[in-house]
Amino acid sequence: MKGVCILGATGSIGQSTLAVLSAHPQQFRVVALTAHTQVELMLALCQIHQPEYAVMADEQAAERLQWALRDISVDIRVLSGQAGLEAVASLPQSDIVMAAIVGSAGLRSSMAAAKAGKRLLLANKESLVMAGHLLLDAVSQNQATLLPVDSEHNAIFQCLPEDGVGPKGGVSKVLLTASGGPFREWTAEQLKHVTPAQACKHPNWSMGRKISVDSASLMNKGLEVIEACWLFDLPVDDIEVVVHPQSIIHSMVQYVDGSTLAQMGNPDMCTPIAYALSWPSRMSAGVAALNLIEVSRLTFEAPDIDRFPCLRLAMEAMHVGGCAPIYLNAANEVAVAAFLAEKISFMGIPQVIERTLNDSDSQVPEDLQSVLLADQRARQLATEIIGEKQWVN
Repeated sequence: MKGVCILGATGSIGQSTLAVLSAHPQQFRVVALTAHTQVELMLALCQIHQPEYAVMADEQAAERLQWALRDISVDIRVLSGQAGLEAVASLPQSDIVMAAIVGSAGLRSSMAAAKAGKRLLLANKESLVMAGHLLLDAVSQNQATLLPVDSEHNAIFQCLPEDGVGPKGGVSKVLLTASGGPFREWTAEQLKHVTPAQACKHPNWSMGRKISVDSASLMNKGLEVIEACWLFDLPVDDIEVVVHPQSIIHSMVQYVDGSTLAQMGNPDMCTPIAYALSWPSRMSAGVAALNLIEVSRLTFEAPDIDRFPCLRLAMEAMHVGGCAPIYLNAANEVAVAAFLAEKISFMGIPQVIERTLNDSDSQVPEDLQSVLLADQRARQLATEIIGEKQWVN
């Protein structure tokens, strides 16, 4: 049996991962679960899956979980904070680490798993956006395995040749699909009045609030472009975003002979999770097979970067390189939090990001500490920009 650590067990990816693991009890056992503050949900997960370790990023939440586990006489070691996350990501009894913590908060635990030589299932795209070269170096130097879990990157991985990308493998371009989000057909004027509740209601996927807003603004797709550059060693110009509202084709790879390979399936994260867990084999994900007759029609269109400038900003940041993607991600996290708190408008998000990016540079961070310092500087700047208020629409 393979031991599995799930970083971000109470989120949508974590819950889907546990569902897949539960369907294959002879192949996998849960070694560690982590969460941020959701004590009651973590308690329930601990009772069901009986991990050796449980980690709460919030120390007070960890104390509450510890007492709750004592009350029901469950023998699970409870850790807390960043040190706890990195510790369970490195446990010798964990063969597989699912990195599903949202945002920059997942970077250090993802890095710890790579340095420990784990099979790292990466759902935390921000780890590559912020520190792509450092994470890939850690994977290479420690004989770790990095497998993408995002449905789009998992699809690309499935469609790529075994002998690599670029001219060697005959790959000419990667087509990264996007649902277009809930505001795909909204006018620029309508977008000025988007509410947090509307932005968090995705038409095809069930996700957390932050990633739902990113999907609505197309920043999620911009971050995925940067992630794809690192994962598949491609220049940003070789990645094209295609809006595909049905979310049936999860991404495509074009070849120099004119072929285009696509990975298709019902929109359910259990499919890419099961593939990453079982690779290079396949196993049941508990997902119904695609019925093309019922689907009937698939449509495609180009993204509108005028109405959704976050995608443009992400691609520009990757062109600049260096600290620019770090500033992009940090500013976006700060701006999305401000939008959800109703401090700025939906269209204020790209404004904050663009102004923050103007202060970034192309110097490549040499180590993780340099990445974290750049992230801190960008957050402070974005917070100051939001504090001006008078210019944010």
